Amino acid sequence: MKINHAKRIDIVSLKMIKESSMLYLGRRISTPREAIEIVKVLLDCCDREKLIVCCLNTKNEPTNISTVSIGSLNSSIVHPREVFKTAILSNSASIILFHNHPSGDTNPSKEDINITERIKEAGKIIGIEMMDHIILGDNNYTSLKESGIV
Repeated sequence: MKINHAKRIDIVSLKMIKESSMLYLGRRISTPREAIEIVKVLLDCCDREKLIVCCLNTKNEPTNISTVSIGSLNSSIVHPREVFKTAILSNSASIILFHNHPSGDTNPSKEDINITERIKEAGKIIGIEMMDHIILGDNNYTSLKESGIV
């Protein structure tokens, strides 16, 4: 009796599905404050940490926004591959990361800084720049770029 060791390989295609859309009057993002205007409605009043990526074209115009991770009250699991999925599929030139701190305190934690550095390095390797990582809290924000961390 002959045993067949063949393996079936799936043939696939990838698609992004638009769930909804929103208007952004500024067209381009040139400051953290402008960037926040896009996502604050998605992060206001969240009782858990949520990480969002905004993909940008070569003119710093937002092309799409995607929720990468929803965590617990004070943590979220984030991996660079999840962050860059949408950016790769949409041929993005750069990204901006956003996440909220339900406590209201926008000071970056050690974990925030570590994951920011990992994502920045991963972006360098694949050719998608991480422009900023912005933490939102009670009517306040911290830009890791303005803070000199990014």
